[in-house]
Amino acid sequence: MISSLLTTLNDYVQTFRGINPSTIPDDFAPGTDLRGKWVIITGGNSGIGFEAAKFFATWGANIILACRDPPTYEQHPIDAVKTCREVSKEQGHSSTVEWWQIDMSCLSSVEAFCQRWLETNHTLDILCNNAGEPSGDPIRMTDDGFQYTHQIKLLAPVLTTLRLLPSIAKSPEPRIICTVSAAHHMGQLDFEHFNGGPGLGTLAYSNNKLFFQMWIVEMQSRFFKHPEYLHITIHGVNPGMVLSSIWNTASNKDRPITKFLLQHCGITSKQGSFPIIHAATSPSAWTGSQEAECRFTSRMRWREVYQSSMGGPC
Repeated sequence: MISSLLTTLNDYVQTFRGINPSTIPDDFAPGTDLRGKWVIITGGNSGIGFEAAKFFATWGANIILACRDPPTYEQHPIDAVKTCREVSKEQGHSSTVEWWQIDMSCLSSVEAFCQRWLETNHTLDILCNNAGEPSGDPIRMTDDGFQYTHQIKLLAPVLTTLRLLPSIAKSPEPRIICTVSAAHHMGQLDFEHFNGGPGLGTLAYSNNKLFFQMWIVEMQSRFFKHPEYLHITIHGVNPGMVLSSIWNTASNKDRPITKFLLQHCGITSKQGSFPIIHAATSPSAWTGSQEAECRFTSRMRWREVYQSSMGGPC
């Protein structure tokens, strides 16, 4: 009984430690040379994905913004491409920046996107699985037959990663960055309801973040067992509670606790993008050929590898 209460308390503590409103100085991102490198970032038209894309453009990367044709409350990818090109040009680069359409709620769209990329024969240096959706209706289903949150937040990014592995493996120091959440500490290994269901509420979100982080840990473990993938690094990153357009359709945005946290702990999209660019470019975040713990990188805690609700390092 006491042990269970302490575990639950620890999960709450770890979750709220991930909601850190402290400001990271702009010089945290001193820059790196990404000229000639290729980056794919899903959900790169708005929010933290767009801010990360601008950093990548500043450093000379070739960028594919993998996005759907968005609703009106989001910046259109065409405008995001224009901005990234301008940022790149200002720094003296002549990088390629393009919008390729992908709909994470449609697995055939994901397949088509990946096939299009593989046909270019480019080497993929950084894959950012960033596209997301706020906590939504736990019984809403996609046309593929999966609960909407489950597909957007887990199945689609997993499929994207696995399909693009041949291209990723060609890079000398490839990174796969997955936007997760400290909310995974509140998740449950509820395989009976992995595909959603009535009564789950926001637990559907936490559960999927837990499943995603578990998959990330397992993928890194499997990379270490295969020589052709030994050099690939995969990380989960928690951006914090970001004040972006993603909250426009959140089912829990009007709950008092959500309003309180957004008001007092909300951060800008630029601040939320720092964990992505850190994991994507920092030399300390590359496992190389040395077997290391898979990291769950949270704001203000770059060098920590700590226990999660899974009972092991993440």
